[in-house]
Amino acid sequence: MTPLQQLSDTIEARKGADPETSWTARLLSKGPEKCAEKFGEEAVEAIIEAVKGDREKLTAEAADALYHLLVMCAARDVSLADIEAELSRRHGTSGLDEKASR
Repeated sequence: MTPLQQLSDTIEARKGADPETSWTARLLSKGPEKCAEKFGEEAVEAIIEAVKGDREKLTAEAADALYHLLVMCAARDVSLADIEAELSRRHGTSGLDEKASR
């Protein structure tokens, strides 16, 4: 099992947890909109570190952004498996062709 799958499984398990004892449960209890807001904050922090060029800080912020992306998706019942299926569907398709088909 990959670390990303482990993270996804942990997020799924925390859906019913006590918000007082789990950060993930606390985020999820605030609803999809708050989860989306938090993902946006983390994404911006990753962008800032990418621009600055600090590899170590970018790695940490990218990990935070991935976590918050998965929480946001979980809040709308979109699983890592759903995302992987979409990536598989797109595999082998030119990015330009894929964009043009939208």
